[in-house]
Amino acid sequence: MHIVIPDDYQNVIRTLDCYATLNGHQVSLYHDAVDDVQLLAERFADADALVLTRERTRIDEALLSRLPNLKLISQTGKVSNHLDVEACTRHGVAVMEGRGSPIAPAELTWALIINARRQLLPAMQAMYEGQWQVNLGQRLAGQTLGIWGYGKIGQRLARYAQAFEMPVLVWGSEASRQAAIADGHQAASSRDAFFAEADVVTLHLRLAPSTRHLVTAADLARMKPRALLVNTSRAELIAPGALLEALNNGRPGFAALDVFEQEPLVDTNHPLLQHPGVLCTPHLGYVEREGYELYFGDAFANVRAFFCGDDCTLVNPEVRAGQ
Repeated sequence: MHIVIPDDYQNVIRTLDCYATLNGHQVSLYHDAVDDVQLLAERFADADALVLTRERTRIDEALLSRLPNLKLISQTGKVSNHLDVEACTRHGVAVMEGRGSPIAPAELTWALIINARRQLLPAMQAMYEGQWQVNLGQRLAGQTLGIWGYGKIGQRLARYAQAFEMPVLVWGSEASRQAAIADGHQAASSRDAFFAEADVVTLHLRLAPSTRHLVTAADLARMKPRALLVNTSRAELIAPGALLEALNNGRPGFAALDVFEQEPLVDTNHPLLQHPGVLCTPHLGYVEREGYELYFGDAFANVRAFFCGDDCTLVNPEVRAGQ
């Protein structure tokens, strides 16, 4: 069996313990970022299975029509908008998904909050250049943490906030707000109040048609001049250009970002990378060893189960029914 794994940017998948479960199979790994359909079709031409790293590779009709040998796409984590499941079904390609974990994304979010609030990056950069104590950061205690999206990640962040003596303010669905109240937190009285009252706003929503560009320039303009906007979920949750415009207008004063509309982001002159009020990381939310063992362990187990004829839970079960 030929298994192709694209987008191993860090060249680390071979180092995972779970990789040994693919022994005896032909495995092709690629360590770059490619979006050219022709090149992807050439790389995937002989593949029986693709193992996708989250949402790094787009699989659509144009690509699938050139892959007559492909039988399975095994997704690390959950299927999202990068994968056209209906097109997969039309071409007889089964799709399996794994589990997600809130641990690494929540920890990375908290690391960004601490670093951005204490202004650690410019302070450290200055120290390496021979300068001592060049700025003045802010503590977290007493600041209100606003969480939009009170799922597994949001709930974990709320517990972190309690340890740091930060009041928690939640916005989202009615179910999210009620869950937050049940946990002893406060639900914002309105969307406007959420943005106006929080000192730190962090977004934890799935990207879907209903959430794309959900955060508007008007929302951001209501934030405090010293407020911090954190986004470790999806860049497309924010309206195009709205965050940069808001930062330039001084509301909010700061942002910490792990996600971008174009990834990988390699343009060092990108205005968000150049902005003095923005702290950026290269989409590290889920990029962590234990998380990778979980994601790829599931994905590899799904490949083995599918080709062994075991009972499998498919995203598109009609494919197997038609075989």
